[in-house]
Amino acid sequence: MAANKCPRCHQGKVFTHNNPYRLQGGMLKMEKTCSHCGEIYEKEPGYFFGAMYVSYALTSGWFISWFIMYGLFLDWSTAFFIGFQAVTILMLSPLTFRWSRIIWLNFFVRYDKKKAEFGKGNAA
Repeated sequence: MAANKCPRCHQGKVFTHNNPYRLQGGMLKMEKTCSHCGEIYEKEPGYFFGAMYVSYALTSGWFISWFIMYGLFLDWSTAFFIGFQAVTILMLSPLTFRWSRIIWLNFFVRYDKKKAEFGKGNAA
């Protein structure tokens, strides 16, 4: 998942660029299909709407983790903590966007050893 690889073959890239913070050239642009096995990433229009729920869970996880740290270990003012949270969530949003889509793909696409070994046209 963190390596930006196809869930079917673990070879081809899901996103065009590996760097989620690339400001030029579409940092959130996805490939249409896997270059190795031909897996189609967007199965139908609106396929990735479900990834919003995954994104919500990831963002909630960031928030809850920092809130626990704040409550137990950090001696920050509430205003500073809220500002820190806002900046953290904004800074992590490109990463959260990518991970949510890749996690969503992994819910529905299983690893196939034959596709990984042989690629597009050669798997049985």
